Amino acid sequence: MILFLALTFVGIAVSAFCAFAIFWPLALVHLRDRHPPLRHELGEAAFVNPAAWSWLLRQRYRAASDRNLDGLATPARVSLLIVFVSLACAGVLWILSAVVA
Repeated sequence: MILFLALTFVGIAVSAFCAFAIFWPLALVHLRDRHPPLRHELGEAAFVNPAAWSWLLRQRYRAASDRNLDGLATPARVSLLIVFVSLACAGVLWILSAVVA
């Protein structure tokens, strides 16, 4: 049962990553088109850059005061948080299953 729950958390992480893969590029394109100074803060290859993810998780996009950017970046932030939390929960359950068995 513990491993089933761990696998369920992995499934949640996969679905959240799909949402992240949709909203984060849209937010990056919006930044490129409407807020070039903020886009330059993220550097190249921002989609896979951990520093850009940190920028997203700390809600630095709110400095632009752009509701459209908020509407794209907030779902990307939430989905990235869900990816990290659900993978952490799956890891804890996997370790727990090794200890219990």
